[in-house]
Order: sequence, then structure tokens, then C-alpha cells
Amino acid sequence: MVRTRTKSAAAKGGAPRFAPGDKVRVADRPAFGHCRTPWYLRGKRGEIASIHGTYRDPERLAYHQPGLPAQVLYKVRFAQREIWGRYDGPQTDQLDADIYDYWLEPLR
Repeated sequence: MVRTRTKSAAAKGGAPRFAPGDKVRVADRPAFGHCRTPWYLRGKRGEIASIHGTYRDPERLAYHQPGLPAQVLYKVRFAQREIWGRYDGPQTDQLDADIYDYWLEPLR
């Protein structure tokens, strides 16, 4: 007999809070232990470029926990000038970073 695996509601995580084009800010808070969000992006403003999908939380997986509930992972685009105050490259230069939902705050 072949069984089809289905994800539990907890494993699926929630629906994306943000859509491509939404303006966001990376939370500026300390991280204790393993963290996938670069320190230099904390407190910086960016724009959702795309939604990668929903994945188990790597910050929990690092400590041998199941990584649930799953989290939405976004590609967030930042202007280089937003990240590096004295950036003297072209104004159109950008950096893309993969950031999980719980690190993002909506900009109004």
C-alpha cells in the first residue's frame, strides 16, 4: 500500500503577509544563537522582490528542533545606498537577500 504524505496545519505555516512590491523593514533586534538574517540589514528598508515559499524555520532546526511552524521565505531587495551610508557606486546598485517572515515589518 502506498500512502500519500500530507503536511499538518502546523507544518504548512501561514499565508504570505507580503506580496512582491511591498515595502518592508528588517527588524532591528538582537539575535541569540543561530540567526540567518545578516546584521548589516537589520533596521534597513527594502522591497519584496519575490516569495520563495514556505520552509521549516532554520533558526530552530539549528538546535535540533522540528522547525515548526514553517515560515515564509522572501527575497528582499535593498538599495546599496540604504545599506551602506557612504556607498559611492551607481545609484541603481541593489542587493538581494533571503529573509524569513518573522524578521520583516511592514512599512506604511
